[in-house]
Amino acid sequence: MTDLAPARAVLPPGGWSGPACDSVVLDYEGRFVRRKRLVTVSGASVLVDLPQTVSLEDGAALVLGDGGRVRVAAAAEAVVIVSGDLPRLAWHIGNRHTPCAIGADHLMIRRDHVLEAMLVRLGAKLIPTEAPFTPEGGAYGHGRTLGHHHGDGGHHDHDHHHHGGAHER
Repeated sequence: MTDLAPARAVLPPGGWSGPACDSVVLDYEGRFVRRKRLVTVSGASVLVDLPQTVSLEDGAALVLGDGGRVRVAAAAEAVVIVSGDLPRLAWHIGNRHTPCAIGADHLMIRRDHVLEAMLVRLGAKLIPTEAPFTPEGGAYGHGRTLGHHHGDGGHHDHDHHHHGGAHER
């Protein structure tokens, strides 16, 4: 396996031009990196060694120590397209801190039989499929929702009913 120069920076989608020397295809979990060895499409190995953990976006580029760039592509994974009363369904998905992609006429979540059953009970129509998963990042993150951390180092008291709370119908 060929080793490429280490990647120590990331350029956002649309923030770079020119050819990439290679690419990596990563699922949602695989795009959350700080220090990790990745295997490119051509079979080369690249060590990602970033100063902090980042969520790589589809179309971003890893900047190699020698100036080369490795394009990041979001892999297709098992997801479900959700349609119906979108504001209500989005509220229930968000209340469970579940990553969710939001389209004009649908929501998309990764396959989860418990959430799917809940959504069906709420009147949702579900279409299982395989597609790249690039959910909303949330108000406190760029590309990720990270549990209850609100970005200010403080702790907040808030009333969450994650499973079967009294406010659900």
